[in-house]
Order: sequence, then structure tokens, then C-alpha cells
Amino acid sequence: MKGKKIVAPAVITALLVLWFLGYLALCLLVPMPVFFRAAGCLVFLALIGVSIYVLAERIKEIRSGEEDDLGNY
Repeated sequence: MKGKKIVAPAVITALLVLWFLGYLALCLLVPMPVFFRAAGCLVFLALIGVSIYVLAERIKEIRSGEEDDLGNY
């Protein structure tokens, strides 16, 4: 049963990461100054990292039996 609950966050994260990778590719392909290119790439890489971190945290919550985040407040 827990496996089914992991599917939705994993799919959403995968779509989000693909979206960010698309923007990262655009950032690399569009001619612009090096500073803006580096800053843009860092932003999208950070967003990808945060998305994967949040997915990992959500999977831990699901496996521990906590159904929602309301228990943290």
C-alpha cells in the first residue's frame, strides 16, 4: 500500500526535474554573458537538488507511516 503512495510524489518530481532540465538546456544554448549563464545554471541545478531532497524526505515520511505533514505543526 505504501508503494502506491510513493508513486505520485515520484512522478511529480520526475516531471519537475525534466522541466528544470529543459530550462537548464535553454540556459546553456541561448547566447548570453558568462555570468548570467552560470547564475542561471546554478539556480536550476539548485532547484533540481531541492526537488530530489524533498522527494526523499516525503518518501521517509510515507515509510514511517506519517500520512500528512500536519503532525509537524
